[in-house]
Amino acid sequence: MALLVIFYGLALITVASALITAFSRNIVHSAFALFGALAGVAGIYALLAADFLFIIQIFIYIGGILVVTIFAVMLTQGIAEVNVSNRAVGVLPALITVALAGAVMLYAIVRTSWYRAKPGPVAPTTYGIGNAFLGPYVLPFEIASIVLLAALIGAIVISRQEVRD
Repeated sequence: MALLVIFYGLALITVASALITAFSRNIVHSAFALFGALAGVAGIYALLAADFLFIIQIFIYIGGILVVTIFAVMLTQGIAEVNVSNRAVGVLPALITVALAGAVMLYAIVRTSWYRAKPGPVAPTTYGIGNAFLGPYVLPFEIASIVLLAALIGAIVISRQEVRD
């Protein structure tokens, strides 16, 4: 029962944060609300005993992409005061698209015969992945880390040039 309450709490946090991210008129608020959405998804992964996806969600999405997004928003001069014109344009097509997509999803949910299997034993999934990264996939893993390091150094150089100007 407690896990069900925690799951619905995380689902509520995720959906509410996603709605704030999508509908906020302030980009700074949207960027910070994105944290709640990504953290809620990470919590759901933890409840599902998907430890690898939980850690990847935290490291890559929250620790990497979200931090870079927040830095980009914060380093952009006057981004919080930007007024977006024509906010009402495209509301009707968007509502029609959302209604059609929702109808298709609802039809799929109702018409599918769901198979319910007994849960298996909870076992860590990171052991095999860690061995693969240190075994046959060590070269691609290290090449990716060098490319990411070069991108990080390039971003620092670009931002430092803007500070000097």
